[in-house]
Amino acid sequence: MRKGMHMQRLIVPWLTAVALLGTNGLAHAAGAHTTSAAEWTSASLRQALSALPAADPRRGEQVHQRMFCASCHGEAGVAPTQNWAHLAGQKASYTAKMLLDYQQGRRLETQGAQLMRDVAQMLSPQQIADVAAYYASLPPPRPEQAARAGKDTTTQVAEQLVRRGDPQRLITPCASCHGVAGQGGKLEAPALAGQNPLYFVRTMLHYHGGQRNNDVAKGMRFFAERLSRSEIEALARYYADLGVERRR
Repeated sequence: MRKGMHMQRLIVPWLTAVALLGTNGLAHAAGAHTTSAAEWTSASLRQALSALPAADPRRGEQVHQRMFCASCHGEAGVAPTQNWAHLAGQKASYTAKMLLDYQQGRRLETQGAQLMRDVAQMLSPQQIADVAAYYASLPPPRPEQAARAGKDTTTQVAEQLVRRGDPQRLITPCASCHGVAGQGGKLEAPALAGQNPLYFVRTMLHYHGGQRNNDVAKGMRFFAERLSRSEIEALARYYADLGVERRR
């Protein structure tokens, strides 16, 4: 039953796209980017984000509705299942980067990522900017909206990694990029407070194993590959527990 529901959530946006564009338009969109783009540098990412047009969250809400984004990411940007990321309150620059990564073939690590590639290839630069601004305008998830990952993780483990890192393993503090309250940082460093913890764990494991490689200068891969599974789960629970109050 769960697998069937998961597949339904994968298929709905695709069927919607077919209805919107028709098969000819969909085939054209899917063929627009057939090869992976070059890896980002800080300069190229900054240039790409700066080149996006001025955003309007109200238009972004229309994109969210027309593309049936709620079927995976929720009506208000809070994913209804553990399979997808929460997008509510996420930095616009991060969401825009992810859509560009999907569109240009930098993220293909899972079936869900491949679906997002097909959806993103149907979006114009204006739509990318608008929908990213829309999600940024939404209130971030509350702790009770994030299902827990793991049972025996401790906040001490996570706080050590978030605030001080581990110099012996050359692990920099998470807060140096993602903020002390998980509010996010510059360019690609996303907000993590309130994020779906099981999605967080899968993301870190993909970085750890090299399946995901869309990070600038391999920063997240370098960090994640030094963490144990228990440390990853501790961080997932820590960030899931950060509420709206701590992000303000």
